[in-house]
Parts: sequence; C-alpha cells; structure tokens
Amino acid sequence: MPIHRLLVRIADTSRRHAALVVLAGVLLTLLSVLYAGAHLGVTTNTDTMFSPRLAWRQAEMEYDRAFPQFNNLLVIVINAREPEEADATAAALTARLRADPALFHDVTRPDSSPYLEKEGLLFLPVPKLTALMNSTIDAQPFIGQLVADPSARGLFSALALIGLGAQKGMGNLTPYLPALDAFHHALARSLAGHPQPLSWETLLGGGLAKLAGQYRFVLVHPKLDYGALEPGGTATRAIRTIAAGLPFVRAGDARVRITGQIALSDEEFASVAEGMLVGLIGSVALITLWLFLAVRTWRLIVPILMTLTLGLALTLLFASVAVGTLNLVSVGFGVLFVGIAVDFSIQFCVRYRERRFEYADPAEAMAQTAGRVGEQILVAAVATAAGFLAFVPTAFSGVAELGLIAGVGMLIAFTCTIAFLPAAITLFRPPGEAGMVGFAWAVPLDPLIRRWRWRVLAGFAVVALAGAVLAPRIGFDSNPLDTKNPHTEAMRTLKDLMSSPLTNPFTIDVMTPNATAAATLAGRLAPLSTVDDVRSIASFVPTEQKKKLAIIADAADILGPTLLPLSPVVPATAGQIRLAARTALAQIDAAGSKIAPDSPLRAIAGDLRRLVAAPDAVVMATNAALTRFLPDELDRLRTALSAAPVTAADIPPAIRRDWVLPDGRARVQVTPKVAVSRTSAGLHDFVRQVLAVAPDAGGPAVTVVATARTIVDAFRSAALYALAAITVILVLALRRLRDVALVLAPLLLSALMTLLVAVLLPLPLNYANIIALPLLLGVGVAFNIYFVMNWRAGRHAVLGSATARAIVFSALTTGTAFGSLALSHHPGTASMGELLLISLACTLVASLVFVPALLASVRRTGPR
Repeated sequence: MPIHRLLVRIADTSRRHAALVVLAGVLLTLLSVLYAGAHLGVTTNTDTMFSPRLAWRQAEMEYDRAFPQFNNLLVIVINAREPEEADATAAALTARLRADPALFHDVTRPDSSPYLEKEGLLFLPVPKLTALMNSTIDAQPFIGQLVADPSARGLFSALALIGLGAQKGMGNLTPYLPALDAFHHALARSLAGHPQPLSWETLLGGGLAKLAGQYRFVLVHPKLDYGALEPGGTATRAIRTIAAGLPFVRAGDARVRITGQIALSDEEFASVAEGMLVGLIGSVALITLWLFLAVRTWRLIVPILMTLTLGLALTLLFASVAVGTLNLVSVGFGVLFVGIAVDFSIQFCVRYRERRFEYADPAEAMAQTAGRVGEQILVAAVATAAGFLAFVPTAFSGVAELGLIAGVGMLIAFTCTIAFLPAAITLFRPPGEAGMVGFAWAVPLDPLIRRWRWRVLAGFAVVALAGAVLAPRIGFDSNPLDTKNPHTEAMRTLKDLMSSPLTNPFTIDVMTPNATAAATLAGRLAPLSTVDDVRSIASFVPTEQKKKLAIIADAADILGPTLLPLSPVVPATAGQIRLAARTALAQIDAAGSKIAPDSPLRAIAGDLRRLVAAPDAVVMATNAALTRFLPDELDRLRTALSAAPVTAADIPPAIRRDWVLPDGRARVQVTPKVAVSRTSAGLHDFVRQVLAVAPDAGGPAVTVVATARTIVDAFRSAALYALAAITVILVLALRRLRDVALVLAPLLLSALMTLLVAVLLPLPLNYANIIALPLLLGVGVAFNIYFVMNWRAGRHAVLGSATARAIVFSALTTGTAFGSLALSHHPGTASMGELLLISLACTLVASLVFVPALLASVRRTGPR
C-alpha cells in the first residue's frame, strides 16, 4: 500500500473514532506520566556525561579510585582580617562538622599539620630564613618581657624598655616600627570601642605568614543525594548555618565561602532555575499568541497542545524504559521535542485549514490533508530523527543519550500528529474557512523573488563563501567555568583562588612508579615555560637542611632561655594595666625630642594617655585585643625553633597518603602559571607541554582539554553521520538527486550563515550552546522538505502559501522557547538560547528567501 494511502487510512480511522482515540490518548498520557514519575530519574553526576571507554575517562576513574580524598569535595575557603582569626575559624568549623557524621563523611584541614608547624622554617630559602632569625633575635628583650607576662601589662612593660632605650639613644627602632605601628592601631581601635585582636603571627613571623597565603581551607566529603537537583544542598546549608554562628564570622572579621566541584554543580542548577518561572509564563503566553495567529481558533490550539502533551508523555515513557536516568544534557530533550514537534502539528492544522477552504466536508478535508502533508511530515520526522540518532554512536554520552531520546521522540511526534491530532480536531470541530489561509500580503513577493532570483542566489553565494572562509575561526571555549554564572559564591571564590599559584585549580597530576621516579619527573617538568610549580612527596623533605638547621640552632641557643615557659602568671587587673601604661608613657615622654616626629611611639603615647583614663571595661577589652593570640604564637615560635633533620620516612601518613599509594606509586602535581590558566589557549599549551614529557598525565587541566576534544570530535562525527543518513532518507523519499540537493543546499547555507554570525558577534561554541547544532539539522530539514515537496507537486506559490504561514508561526513558536533560554541568568544556558535563535533565524531566512529563489531557477519536472 502506498505511504500516502496508509496515512490517509490512519487519519480517517482516527477521525471516525475520535472520542475513543482522544480518551485513549488522555489515558495513555496519564499512565506514561505516572510511570515516568516513578521510574525516570535525573542525575547531576557529571561523570556520566562521557563514555567510560575513553582513555582519558579510564585514567580519570583510576585516579579517583587511587585518591578518593580529592573527589566530590566541598571546599570551604576562609579568610579573615588577621591570619589567627582565619585559623581559629577553620579549627572551630572543622570541629563542628566532624561532630555531624550524618551529613559529612570526613572533614580535613590540609593547611594544618604538626609536621609543617615544626619543620616549616626548613622550607624557607636560606637568605629569607637568615633574615627572619636575625629579626627575631633583635627582638629578644621584647620577647622575653612578653614570655614573662603575656598580657597588656607585660606589653606595656616592654614598651617602657623601648622608651628607656630611646632616652639613652640606645638601639635602633627601625626593626620595631611595624610592630609599634600595629600596637598603635590596635590601641586606637580598642579605645574607639571597636577592639580587634592583634596578629602576633604577622608581628613575630615577619613575612613568613604571607607565604601560606591569605586563605585557610577545610575540605569536606559530604553525603550526596544525586536524586536531588542539588546533591550537596543539605550539607552546604548545614555548613552555612554553623559558620554563621562562629565568633569571628558573627563579628564580621572572618568570611567563610564554599566552592569546589559539588558547590559549583549545585549553584549551576540554581542559576538555571533563577527566573525560570517568569520566563516560562512569558513563553507560554507568547506561544499561545503565535498558535492563535497561526490557526485562528482555540478549537485547533487545544488539539495542538493535546498532541504535544501526548507526544512528550510518550517520549518520557520511552526515556524511562530505554535510559532510566537522564543526565545534565539529555534532560533538555523536552525543549528539542517541543521545538520541532510543534512544527508537525502546526503544519497539519494550517494545511487542514487550507483544505477546509477548498472542501466543505471536514472528512474530505481531513483525508486530503493527511494525504498531502502527512507524507511531508513523515519525511521530515524520519530525517530529523536520523539527525538526532547520529549522536548515539559517539563517546559524548550526554548528547548520545539526548540523541536517542529526541530521535525516537520525533517518530513519536509524527505518530501522534497523524494518529491522534485528527481525532482531537474532529472532536473540537473547528469552523470552516471563509478565505485563503496563506499570507495574502506575501503573494506579490513570489514573482518579485522569481524575477530577481539570480541576484538573490548570488548574494547568498557571497554570504556562504564568507561563512566557509570564516568558519575555521569560530572558537571553542573549552573552559567549563565560562559557562557558569560568574556571580555565584562558588564561582567568585574559585576566581579568587585562581589568582594565586598556591590555589590554582587547573593542575595536572602524573602517576609515577615510585617516589624516586616522581622526583626525577618533577625535575624535568619544572623548567617548562607554562609551569609555575611542581610538587611531589619529595617536596615535603626540605633541601639544604644542614645549613638551615645551623641557622635555626644559633637562634634557638640565643632565644631558648628567653622562650622557656615560666610558672603561670597571675592575670592582670585593670589597675595593674593602667600602672604599666603610666610607666610606659612616662618613659616615652621622657625621651622627648629623641623620638622622631613621625614615629609610632608618639601615637602610642597619645593612646596610653587615653587608656589610663578609660573605664575598666575598655582597659580589659584592650588587654584582650592586644594579647589574645600572643600565647599561641609564642608556642608556635618554640615549636619552630625545635626543627630537626627530616627524611622521607619522617613525613606523616596524613601528608603521605595524598602523594604516595600503598603500592608505592607516587603522584606529581604540576601547577600552571596564573596567566597561562586564564585562557583556553594557554591551558591547551600547558597541557601540551606537560603531555610531551609525561604522556600519561591527567588531572583537571587534562580533563578540560580532553573533554573539549571529545565533544568536538563527537559533533564532527555526528554531523557526518547525520548528513549521510539524511541524504539516504531523502534519496529514498524523493528519488531524484536534484531534489535531494534542493533540500540540502539551504541546510548547508543556514549552517554557514549561523557560523558566520557566530564569528562576527563573536559567540564562541561551548559545552552548552553546541547542542544548537543538531536542532539546526532538524528544523532546517523539516522546513526545506515542505517547500521542495510542494514544488514537486506543482504548487509554485511559496511565500504566500499555507506552508509558509505554518513555517513562520512554527519558527516563532520555537523561537519563543529559545528566547526564554537566551534571557537566562546562567551564561551557558543563555549562550545556548542565543545560538539557537541565530540558527533558527538563519534557517528561516534560507527557507523563505533562498529556497524560493532556488526553486525558481530550476526547471520543474513531475515526481517519479
């Protein structure tokens, strides 16, 4: 039986049993939705986006198994006005989180290690260590007074000694100036009613405190719920609640932020959802308007919406059975389905209106519609499905899954259009047509385009040539961070971390057979021009230990007796602190003109005058601010001066397990220069240089580059598969190579026009918007098929036809859905919407301007 007769019979059967078919469709919709609700899941785990058969994915999975402590982390980043405040906040937060095993598997502080606290001085270069020890020795008298009495009373006694030395012209105050300036500011803030703890780590450590950077880290492995849109949402909210109650955070002196793989993924969904409801309402309103303008009656709008709903529900049912769990890409199949399936329904309904103008009998009009347009929709649906299914063999699992669902969805959409829509139309009884359905205003444009066809074709040839020339220049932004909302906390925090080589996330990891091999490889990688730092387990064994230990031992011999802890000191009272302040003030005043005019000692003298007259509460608050962190820093100084020779055997397990596996294999971590990691080109150069030395390297930077290559290869292969499959389908359907070329030529033109516009804007391709390309194939093929098959049937009118009306309003309906994406707060979603709109506009221009000119330039012969 010929295809068109089969389609007519199906549509006629649907019409004759309209009520039963519609009832069955409604029940099937409900059952499909219920089944999908119970069996179809959504995973936000990005590991499912790529085939596990890929070499780089296998290496990534092996690395994750070897070092699970680095995977699925919430990274808590803490910075504060003073380093001690950050340390105290991190310690308190760690303790609170460890007390909640229901939410957190484990909690660690990578920057808090007894080993590094003791041996830390050995990691300084010899010149820097020498300068630090000399300045510490110069401060011995001052330190001795503080050890004897670690309170404001002892501090003011030390200031009195400095004043006495100034009177006698003894001693150089230059080494003390930073400390004196800090004392003045701490005193001034306390007297103003805003006491803030003084950083003794900064004062006694010199520049040592800056070497650790401004951030402190707490690494958390939360318990994740991949069935939720934000798998780490519960854990993140718990962290924020705990952090908000910590003293320095509550006072505004410390800031706690959360980033890391889990936080970035969770916030990405929040960005996508932001404004979605308003956009959805606006889109539905506009789509309803376009449908009304296309079909002019709610009696056709409702059948269209019912058909779409049934098709979407059946596609959900298929996804539930065939896939089971949607990933971050395949979850977008609904947009693709509605965007293309609505075209089938609009084409059928507009052409039905056209037949109703010609035939008074609804049954005859329905049969004529099914016979004429049904075959066109079938060819369009099969070609579009082939375009989507071409992605199934690729290694980009996210799009492969999307291609499978959307491809089958196109066939489902066609089935619903030809088997259900006629019944719904019959049941709702739309009125007959009093006039022609096409665009009456566009009728004069057809002869105009025919007359100017060669100039139109020449103009498009120039555009196509420009697109072909500029197409290689279109960029692919391989940095996944560029598709995320830059204004979320996780992204802002990550950007801050990227500005420092100490915390740059785009590292490369290399597994070596053992620690010796790791050290050798590190030496080969360090000279590379894109590399900032290379670390291995050997990095935790200081170099030049003999020389450094001698310097530390000399300082310890001098400072050791001074730092010996004495018996507990009786806490200072307000009266004792005032007395010590008066004594210090007297000594400073006595120095008189011997103190430089801009010396902080003069400012301190003013502070002391105010302090001796201040209430007890202010005096005690000043005491707390000046000395809160002093005892701990004195303990750290004692520990640091006890440094001893170390070997690899002395590295504690807490550090070793991050670098060496139980089987002896050792990890090397390579960090790029900050400027290199800021651009995709720089990151590619970094990866290329490292892979040239270590071909088996992996890690975040390699994953970014490999992911980009996989995606580009997948779309290149899928495009070739799709083009071949669509060509074969068109050959079978049209049976004439010339007619096949008439369908494919505008498709190629619209693709080149899309690339041309993207280059000129510029709008680089990225992980999100590259999904627009398969949709371009689907929409473009459908639009072109309608016109070419009409032309084959002898209908010369193009722009004034009912087909053009259906195409225009189908494009407006689809474009409205895409427009809502373009307005998203999420950059990746917005770029996808923008590229979809561009490709749709180019497809529409090619279909409504290029195709009429092309058809007018070809002599028509009847179909075979």
